[in-house]
Amino acid sequence: MALDTALLEILACPDTHHAPLTLDEAAETLTCTECGLVFPIRDGIPVLLLDEATRPAGAGE
Repeated sequence: MALDTALLEILACPDTHHAPLTLDEAAETLTCTECGLVFPIRDGIPVLLLDEATRPAGAGE
């Protein structure tokens, strides 16, 4: 699974800070660089819904 680099450059966290996202190809997820929310990628499509996001394992919030 590979996202287009141009698409990855414009994607941002849907939360109010709109921080950039980093891609984890192995896990098929995008992670917010500011709040740490993890968004799934399903069938090659990023699901950038706050209700679908999870916190990384070990996050103490």
